[in-house]
Amino acid sequence: MEKNKPVGTSESRQRRLWKRLGTAVKIGILFAIVAGLMAATGWVVRPDYTSRSLLSLFLAVAISAGTWGLVSWAIAAAAIEATGEEEE
Repeated sequence: MEKNKPVGTSESRQRRLWKRLGTAVKIGILFAIVAGLMAATGWVVRPDYTSRSLLSLFLAVAISAGTWGLVSWAIAAAAIEATGEEEE
């Protein structure tokens, strides 16, 4: 039997935070997650293309996720701003 969770649980805080985030930020986060997963997959599948250290894995994930997240956020923010100006 599942107990009722108190109002201030971490799950409810995460949901409130996700709802407060803008659309462009959500898009950036999703693209960053996908890019990080692709980098980690490439690091595991193709060991002969990179050194096998945790530092190389961290750098691959950080660089790809950071780049894709930032660029996709910027494009989404520009698109939202451009479509918002047309409606005014």
